[in-house]
Amino acid sequence: MGEEEGGHVDVGLFETKEARFRGVYKVFASTIFGAICLIWMYRVGNIPTVKSGKWAWISVMVSELCFGLYWIITQSVRWRILQQTPFKHTLSQRYDEENLPAVDIFVCTADPILEPPCMTINTVLSAMAYNYPANKLSVYLSDDGGSELTFYALLKASIFSKHWLPFCRRFNVEPMSPEAFFAAPHSSNNSTEYGQAWLFIKKLYEDMKNEIESAVARGRVPDNVRNQHKGFSEWNPKTTKQDHQPIVKIIIDGRDTNAVDEDRFQLPRVVYMAREKRPNYPHHFKAGAVNALIRVSSEISNAPFILNLDCDMYPNTANTIQEILCFFLDETKGHDIAYVQFPQSYNNITKNDHYANSYLVSSKFELAGICGYGAALFCGTGCFHRRESLSGAYLIDYKAKWDIKPKINDNRTINELNEASKALATCTYEEGTQWGKEKGLVYGIPVEDIATGLVISCRGWKSIYYNPERKAFVGIAPTTLDVACLQHMRWSEGMFQVFFSKYCPFIYGHGKIHFGVQMGYCNYLLWAPMSLPTLCYVFVSPICLLRGIPLFPQLSSIWVLPFAYAFLATYGFSLCEYLICGSTAKGWWNLQRIKFIHRTTSYLFGFIDTMKKQLGLSQTKFVITDKVVTKDVQKRYEQEVIEFGGSSIMLTILATVALLNLFGLLWGMKRIMMDLEFSSSQLMMQITLSSLVVMISLPVYEALFIRSDKGCIPSSVMLKSIVLASLACFLAPFIC
Repeated sequence: MGEEEGGHVDVGLFETKEARFRGVYKVFASTIFGAICLIWMYRVGNIPTVKSGKWAWISVMVSELCFGLYWIITQSVRWRILQQTPFKHTLSQRYDEENLPAVDIFVCTADPILEPPCMTINTVLSAMAYNYPANKLSVYLSDDGGSELTFYALLKASIFSKHWLPFCRRFNVEPMSPEAFFAAPHSSNNSTEYGQAWLFIKKLYEDMKNEIESAVARGRVPDNVRNQHKGFSEWNPKTTKQDHQPIVKIIIDGRDTNAVDEDRFQLPRVVYMAREKRPNYPHHFKAGAVNALIRVSSEISNAPFILNLDCDMYPNTANTIQEILCFFLDETKGHDIAYVQFPQSYNNITKNDHYANSYLVSSKFELAGICGYGAALFCGTGCFHRRESLSGAYLIDYKAKWDIKPKINDNRTINELNEASKALATCTYEEGTQWGKEKGLVYGIPVEDIATGLVISCRGWKSIYYNPERKAFVGIAPTTLDVACLQHMRWSEGMFQVFFSKYCPFIYGHGKIHFGVQMGYCNYLLWAPMSLPTLCYVFVSPICLLRGIPLFPQLSSIWVLPFAYAFLATYGFSLCEYLICGSTAKGWWNLQRIKFIHRTTSYLFGFIDTMKKQLGLSQTKFVITDKVVTKDVQKRYEQEVIEFGGSSIMLTILATVALLNLFGLLWGMKRIMMDLEFSSSQLMMQITLSSLVVMISLPVYEALFIRSDKGCIPSSVMLKSIVLASLACFLAPFIC
């Protein structure tokens, strides 16, 4: 708050509050840190002097050192958690529609098979339906697959929007995605007008959807449609995903007074773009597509604010833009804000979230904790950017220009604008420029969003993480374990590459951003290497259990207390956090299972791939996750049955770890019952550890030996894992 010359109080457009009980948490965290230090002391002071078990002890000691250091890093995101509240009513009082800034919305897709066009156009239609002046709104679709099917779907959506937008406006429809809206329970509005409109618009949508899906199934657009629209002339039989010319088509011209819906309201501008791709030129994956969009949009609309969306992440709230502008347009704190990031939410999460897709704790606490230092992670989708911050501007050189008028008075024809924009989307345009370095999204790293956010923060900009009560953007979560693991492998690999690159937060950010921000980034950048101590723990402990070698203090020893306290306090607090987020205890247990699976599989291969790249043995790859789900897979997903399937090496490792710990547990229990050589207390902590692994792995045993559906673990994987686990048991005397 501040005072203006007239003497009245100037109320800000948003408010920032710190979460309660942070002081209590700091005291609590200090006690866990004390327990960790005592564990380190115990390990160092009790290294076996005899050869038997010495290397096992040292490996466990190194693992616990890694766990402790990583725990310290994670505390940076819980030290100061901030919650943001925008005042959109205050914004509406200060700015009428004519004075609001223009907004460009980027929707990115890359493959019409893995990312069905119907899903993509639902996101486009949702963006068009924002409760925002249509002449200030432009929606750009980047089709990195260069597919005429996606272009055809966008054409059909532009026609359907003439009916959908008025329907949303009349009845305050939320969500604005037709697919999500019609799948949700029927509205409580019982009026005859609404009922008739609902039936009419649903039939229109189903007709459009069937036409698009039929074209996708055939693999080509109907000839009569191709002949009706000259835009299809851009495609020929030689056009492929990786080899095609630049295509820019303005489908709805925001300047055209005849571009109106059925209620005679103006429609937002809609633009299709497929940047040029040639086999001999690098295209830099999604980063290259977004950078091309930045240039093309600057030629056509040049809005000062940009919203980035993945094709499967549709807008869910009609007034989100007004909420975001509260941050950017605040007179005292808004000028230095580069971007506002929303959490990623999903509409297909099951009750107990058996794939841990909801990221509840990360969304409510961790990402808000990084914001406590004046920064936010750029997550690639659901993020509003100030155009200048994406274009390489430093805060110290920036002057607020949000009131620049959109290009509504551009006298060029649509064809002239299309041709001028094509020149900005060619393969050769970026040669000898700073695009991908100082301008736009950063090149050379799979998680270009994380690196770009760090670079923007190091230029002096601030950023905000905003988590509203109603989800602002909603997507589709993976419905199989294979897709979830593939997604996390890609994330962990990309983020670990950031840590090894020049953009490592501790190096690139030194002296430029708060040390807490540097640690906050590493909370995610170090996912991949944390697979090694986890694997060490779950392999060494059962093998030593087979040989009767103790790795933990006796239950009668006072040294058992720091181990027990660190474990119970950490996981007890984790459970409390999860329950506070509104989920279930079973959901928390599922989260622990999925974390364990990722650390022993996805993150391991993310680590290996990163090391191969550092050694020059492989190149960066970008993998698109499959968004298509069959009916039987969907049924098992809704029943919360884990979909293993396939025969990947990840499943072999997972099954081997599960069986090895089962063997170790059974042998350890036998030792206790027969009291051979050791009192029960010496091995009890190892037995407890293997028991936890076995309990977490119950769905794995079920998929190995009980289930017979298509989602079970194949017999080939079962045989390989049994052989490997048995071999580890046989070699136990030589390993320890």
